[in-house]
Amino acid sequence: MSQKMFDYRPLSRTAKNPIFSTISFAAILFLIYTDSIVSNLSITTTFDFETNEIIDAHETDHNNQEQPTLEFESTTLNTTAPLIPTQERVVEEEDSETQGPLIPPDNVSKEERLVWFRRKLSELEILKSNNLTRQFHSRVLEFFNSGCEEQFFMTWIAPARFFGREFFSLESLFKAHPTGCLMILSRSLDSRRGYRILKPLVDRGFKVNAVTPDLAFLFKNTPAEAWFKEMKSGNKDPGEIPIAQNLSNLVRLAVLYKYGGVYLDTDFIVLKPFRGLKNLIGAQSMDMKSKNWTRLNNAVLIFDANHPLLLKFIEEFASSFDGNKWGHNGPYLVSRVVERIRKKPGYNFTVLPPMAFYPVDWIRINRLFQKPANQGDSIWVQDKLLQLSGETSGVHLWNKHTSNLRIEEGSVMGRLILEHCILCQHIY
Repeated sequence: MSQKMFDYRPLSRTAKNPIFSTISFAAILFLIYTDSIVSNLSITTTFDFETNEIIDAHETDHNNQEQPTLEFESTTLNTTAPLIPTQERVVEEEDSETQGPLIPPDNVSKEERLVWFRRKLSELEILKSNNLTRQFHSRVLEFFNSGCEEQFFMTWIAPARFFGREFFSLESLFKAHPTGCLMILSRSLDSRRGYRILKPLVDRGFKVNAVTPDLAFLFKNTPAEAWFKEMKSGNKDPGEIPIAQNLSNLVRLAVLYKYGGVYLDTDFIVLKPFRGLKNLIGAQSMDMKSKNWTRLNNAVLIFDANHPLLLKFIEEFASSFDGNKWGHNGPYLVSRVVERIRKKPGYNFTVLPPMAFYPVDWIRINRLFQKPANQGDSIWVQDKLLQLSGETSGVHLWNKHTSNLRIEEGSVMGRLILEHCILCQHIY
């Protein structure tokens, strides 16, 4: 407002009687109050015309370069859906799980890396405990105590803004298990942005929630407890590979050991229900002559709580941890342990052949994303789809090798997602 509006003298000349003065003064106070509210609203909030929601300015990217990962059709808020968590309970929109502090410096000695790690410990959100992490166990029990046909877990360690094509994995899971429950262990998705990403599924009645894990609780009373304490103290070399990636390998084992259920990587398309599958792991490759597996993978794990094989996996992680070798604490770990105990009694588990979860290896997966260029390619696409409709429960997409590939229209991957999606948006 201009300074003239607060000049007493013009106002006094207009006032001919006390009643008029009183009314005029009240009107001006009202205008000042209204202007203050509008000004504050315009400074701190914006209005999203697609979702009909007022968006807090603190939720937006400070450099205004942030774009939504996915764009969904406008939906009306279902009053039975979970409310957006309050600021006290969620990670702020800036995504505390930024990649920067988690990536060790290149070409340094073990001693130099430990110095760096100790200096960065205070910045590593994934290692911290707070009021939100301490609610983890109660949130898990409350979520799965709601009539779940099957309980699923995923992990997500990257900022929420990078959660894009992974949404197809969620759609395929609920297409096959409409009454299943999915919990995503993630600090970054346990946020307003994460809520908006998952909201299209929540609004359609599917049970999905992102929860910040309590690592200290998950590892307590397991062989990983001492390992984690040593890592948090800065006395353990995290290695060249970002510690969050290795923690993801451990968290999936620990959460299944505590609660039981199905763990899936976020780059996995579910093709059929997992009903009847129990206490099993999938082979990634096998010897064609002997039909024996040559390598297992940990992208899909289905186990009861307190299963002895999971405890062996956790024990192996803690005793042989090496943060410098990709896969050493993941696929190679489960392969080492199963090879070691495969003939010992008391473990009661099954190894499924590669066609179950890994029908196409990472070397050949690119072709599934390509559209047919000729009649021969079209025949191959049809044959591959027919093959996958048989013994395959799902397809691992090897995101490390395919994340930058476009899904081309008419490709095997495009056809699979179209058949197993729910929203079916932004496929190509």
